Amino acid sequence: MTPAVTDERTTLSAPTNRFGQPIGRPLADWSARAYPQRVTLHGRYCRLEPLQPDRHASALYGAYAKAPDDRDWTYLAVGPFDDEISYRRHAESAAASTDPLHFAVINLASGLAVGTLALMRIDPTNGVIEVGSVAFSPELQRTPASTEAQYLLMKYVFDTLGYRRYEWKCDNLNAPSRKAAVRLGFRYEGTFRQAVVYKERSRDTAWFSIIDSEWSALAAAFDAWLSPQNFDAQCAQRLCLTAIRAQQAATRRAGAPVTVRPLAASRTV
Repeated sequence: MTPAVTDERTTLSAPTNRFGQPIGRPLADWSARAYPQRVTLHGRYCRLEPLQPDRHASALYGAYAKAPDDRDWTYLAVGPFDDEISYRRHAESAAASTDPLHFAVINLASGLAVGTLALMRIDPTNGVIEVGSVAFSPELQRTPASTEAQYLLMKYVFDTLGYRRYEWKCDNLNAPSRKAAVRLGFRYEGTFRQAVVYKERSRDTAWFSIIDSEWSALAAAFDAWLSPQNFDAQCAQRLCLTAIRAQQAATRRAGAPVTVRPLAASRTV
């Protein structure tokens, strides 16, 4: 995976100061952005609610307990949890935090909480924020709701709050997380060596990001992928998210309106 780099063409096209040095593009109208709030975000398949232990902890623990083993907790800073009481203590601590700011993912079909994720490393001054602490239960993994949960949070950050940069970081050895980041449209930027110590081991951290200039195209792809027409009766996708992005990008390059032509159903979500 090749990191995003600033190449010679970018340097040559940059504005210069009075000394002839290349500098970043001016942002004269920039101002600090608002801090994210404990809002409820509504989607077609799921809803994001501020984490509330009294409402969510029991359902979340039950959903996580359906996993056949504890591998989903390997690369998270917390867990696994021995019982519902210990998970509830964690949920109470998480719910009291404002950074990270935790949300529960509610499955609209069941009305139950099936996972959590958070906004963290919140930097309103520079318009930078990270999504992390993603703990999706087996009931949420590889479903349309899991993608929509990520999309709803991105949309809140870019469209409502007006942030410039949205980050994803993970253990460099966490291949599923790296793959998920790329699928969602994040660009790999590099790996910070020995960046974190957690669970009595060292972590090299892989960095990914989406910036505001990329958001419009990514949002169009999410909207197309999440459309009911993109799924068959068994909820199998007809066209994968990366294929939709590629198709829409080709259409834009050709100067034509963006349309989506579904392919044969695939069960990989």
